[in-house]
Amino acid sequence: MNWIHIPKTEGHASRQAHADLPAGTFERELGKEGFYGPATQMYHRHPPTGWKSVEGPLRPRAFDAKKLRSPVDCPWYASLLFNNAHVQIRFMTLQNSMDHLVRNADGDELIFIHQGSGDLFCDYGHLNFREGDYLMLPRGTQWRMDVTEPIQALMIEATNDSYRLPDKGLVSQQAIFDPAVLDTPIIDDAFINQQDNAEWRVIVKRRQQLSTITYPFNPLDAVGWHGTLMPVRLNWLDIRPLMSHRYHVPPSAHSTFVASRFVVCTFVPRPFESDPHVLNVPFFHSNDDYDELIFYHYGQFFSRDHIYPGMMTLHPSGIPHGPHPKALKNADSKRNGMTDEVAVMIDTRDALTISEQATAIEWPEYVDSWK
Repeated sequence: MNWIHIPKTEGHASRQAHADLPAGTFERELGKEGFYGPATQMYHRHPPTGWKSVEGPLRPRAFDAKKLRSPVDCPWYASLLFNNAHVQIRFMTLQNSMDHLVRNADGDELIFIHQGSGDLFCDYGHLNFREGDYLMLPRGTQWRMDVTEPIQALMIEATNDSYRLPDKGLVSQQAIFDPAVLDTPIIDDAFINQQDNAEWRVIVKRRQQLSTITYPFNPLDAVGWHGTLMPVRLNWLDIRPLMSHRYHVPPSAHSTFVASRFVVCTFVPRPFESDPHVLNVPFFHSNDDYDELIFYHYGQFFSRDHIYPGMMTLHPSGIPHGPHPKALKNADSKRNGMTDEVAVMIDTRDALTISEQATAIEWPEYVDSWK
């Protein structure tokens, strides 16, 4: 793509983005294609989030998934919270082991285990899982979960699409996480022992409609496989974030999985920037090409106030967003320390529709939390 590039500086501005801000100013970044395209840094006298009020659909919103307490016995009955033509985002509470199989014929499924543990049985074999795991299941995979501890999980469907790993460019493909840490299902004794001739149902989701296929045997009856398409497991503890003590790296540096029209990033504990001239909180930005949805898994998200694990925030494209006043006030005291947070961010190229189930668990005062 041949962007219009005319590098230019006007008025009082920093020579380096996110560093040495002119005294008494607040930096705001305007960018294209998320953080991948051309960008400009603006320097303002007032915080771009210093609004008196926001009315209409662009207001920042927060939701408390902990209020979704009703367990389901099938993942397709989990609460659909947000969606567009390219992504479906659900929150699932599963207390008991599944007595049937499911298959997503609409796209790849990415499951982030917020709480609980258990065993995944799928076409490819057996894989145990625990809190903090991502489970990526290719489209068409048959699977079920045996529950050891009750499960709460974020489900992210890449509708009519596939998950891929991000291009890590200059830092090599072993950066952030080495693909060698990705675990895959195995055909072990547990998998062989669950194969039987009992009647099994497979509930298939296709075009958001459900069909049930009944077999007189367990269709998870593979004895072997080989190839390059398979489910994978990744725990956030295996993610080694990109860092710079002299530059606040953008969220795109924390990309974990990518699809054609959205990206999934993982924020994990890391050192704060130590250079006293560099921002060590997220810079204000007008991310006008993407909606930003964040699920908070663990700890205290340092740039947010009154947001706790199990909550979600949605910052739609079209309105600036950035750190809360408390984070700005305490920024310098954090230098040489560590962040204490784990969160999953979903940046979508297309606007997200908010379901009635999400609206029912909304914290409406979130928009006023920047005052």
